[in-house]
Amino acid sequence: MKKKPFFTVRNITLIGVLTAAVFVLTKFASIPIPSTLGKTAISLGNTMCILSSVLFGPLVGGLAAGLGNALVDLTDPVWATEFYITFFNKFLMAFVSGMVMHYIKLGSENVRVWFAGICGSLTYTVLYVIKNIIVGVWVQQFAISVAVIETLTLKLPVSLVNGVLAVICAGFLYLSLKVPLRRAHVIE
Repeated sequence: MKKKPFFTVRNITLIGVLTAAVFVLTKFASIPIPSTLGKTAISLGNTMCILSSVLFGPLVGGLAAGLGNALVDLTDPVWATEFYITFFNKFLMAFVSGMVMHYIKLGSENVRVWFAGICGSLTYTVLYVIKNIIVGVWVQQFAISVAVIETLTLKLPVSLVNGVLAVICAGFLYLSLKVPLRRAHVIE
């Protein structure tokens, strides 16, 4: 049996549309929060990252999440130098969510969507905290204690808020969209 190629017209189109949605929600549906370790923000962008992967799978969702957020970074000089780190971290967040949703059959679909969102959000939060501590110590030359305290007191809570928002919003959106998207043969 011949394996179907991944980069079909359908998948390329989905990745493009979802990348645009991730970009718009990340760039324009956010509240910036200043920090000595760089900017952070409460944003609805992670909602689209998780929603993309639970609806369309780990690769489509991962690429849309990574590309959409990397493009946001490239439009801001403060974040532009880290666009590839953002691509990797957001790709992994969505990829983990999609893998859990589509390949780990724990409970019903309605339970898996919440578990998948939590797993993806936690993956991103851990990667984000590690990145901020590394950047604070090795790039910005802060003492490790300053980088850790700043990250754990400001960036971690914001990341957790974003994660909770993403899990809740993506979960409810998935539950409301899955039936109409199946009827329209957009998802299986």
